[in-house]
Amino acid sequence: MKRTLTMLFWFGVMFAHFVGIMALAYALGGLVEGVLPGGSRLTNLAILMVAVVMGIASLLTVAERKWSSLMQNRIGPNRARINLPILKDSALVGIPHFLADGMKMLFKEDFLPATANKLLYNLGPMLAFAPVFALYAVVPSGPTVQVFGHTVDMVVATPDFGLLYVFAIASLAVYGTSLAGWSSNNKFALLGGVRAASQMISYEVALGLSLVGLMMAFSTVQLPAFVGNVTNELGLGNAATGQARYLWEGKIGGFDIGLPAWGFLLQPLGFFLFFAAAFAETKRAPFDTPEGESEIIGYFVEYSGMKFGLFMISEFVEIVVLSGLIVVLFFGGYHLPFGGEWLSNLALMREHGWLYGTILGTVFWAKVMFFVWLQLAIRWTFPRFRYDQIQSLGWKILLPIGLFNVFATGALVLWDPSLRALAVFGLLQIGLLIALTTSSALKSEEGHGGHGHGHDAHGHDAHGHGLPAHGHAAHADTHSGAHSGAAAASH
Repeated sequence: MKRTLTMLFWFGVMFAHFVGIMALAYALGGLVEGVLPGGSRLTNLAILMVAVVMGIASLLTVAERKWSSLMQNRIGPNRARINLPILKDSALVGIPHFLADGMKMLFKEDFLPATANKLLYNLGPMLAFAPVFALYAVVPSGPTVQVFGHTVDMVVATPDFGLLYVFAIASLAVYGTSLAGWSSNNKFALLGGVRAASQMISYEVALGLSLVGLMMAFSTVQLPAFVGNVTNELGLGNAATGQARYLWEGKIGGFDIGLPAWGFLLQPLGFFLFFAAAFAETKRAPFDTPEGESEIIGYFVEYSGMKFGLFMISEFVEIVVLSGLIVVLFFGGYHLPFGGEWLSNLALMREHGWLYGTILGTVFWAKVMFFVWLQLAIRWTFPRFRYDQIQSLGWKILLPIGLFNVFATGALVLWDPSLRALAVFGLLQIGLLIALTTSSALKSEEGHGGHGHGHDAHGHDAHGHGLPAHGHAAHADTHSGAHSGAAAASH
């Protein structure tokens, strides 16, 4: 009970911070627009990308350790303390570990292998981090509203080629991992770099195909157009567009309800393909073969100090960016599933645009944090795949399903441009998935005893790995060290 109350308290603190940050972003954007037209994009860069994205990514280094300890019923990060009279007897939710990690990476010796290519060795961490960080520039984090008489967009950049920018910049990260593995002049690092490059390239194909159906459904590649506008949204639009509109709509008084045109309902296959492919791009468990401690490999095995820190933090930035893209493309962005038109037409919201933006901006970050949590839960639930399994999943499963999804979506959009037929097809897919999952779970419970023995008999010895049956569990616990650096002892 105490642990539950503690978690609820910190969830409340987190949402309060999001409310304050979004209110500050809109207010500051309105003030800057009055002095420098277009200047709100610069304040968005500082607040959304530097403060929020980097702040969440940094704190995730602690959150992952705490969540993993909660899932495994063990003590989490609580050894690092601040030696002050009031604070020395408190673990402070593990925050001192985050501070200790940062200090250690900043002051640890910057090791350079004697036979490494110095230019490419130093370029590797930059190319691994910068593209991932730059991806968030096109993610809209709140609605466009009027603040102090000026229009404020809660996004850094709105290029016409939106999703193409995402594909182009994301593909650059493969150069960072490849150069890091090759320039170290270490055969184990090279093996990790080759694995990372082949894995990222193979899943980029499925990643691109997963979004083709969404592009056909909404006839755009611009991320703000995917999110859309609510009807009469603060005088900025006169018709609901994108995921803000309803496929079937009803009203209870002045309150609007219905089935929204969210990407997940129109493209459930596209969502699962995108999530699986993008998760593989992060190279985190169960797709963490480029960093296998059991084989002593890793494309950044020769890096230390802040260079290692850049590789590590880039993975956590990827978690936040992936969550933001999922919310924008498949879950309505900052829009509510119902009541959006009612909220936008309230006199209070029309008079105070910053308040409307703050509310929907907080909704956006609430959705993002859910998918952040989901990725942490997956990372600590599944054992890592074998390398051949990862390649088979990408080429033999995701690719054919992606092609089928593209053809089916194209046919249904041509048949019914209103997208209702596509929504019915999507709902049937969701129902089928739920039925298959439920039936599999029931069969697993009925034959749990016999199945368990069968799995052990089929264990890794049969494949020549020579590991005990509990090898994966041990690996899952030790693998966190590769991502948490100096904080591995806290596990």
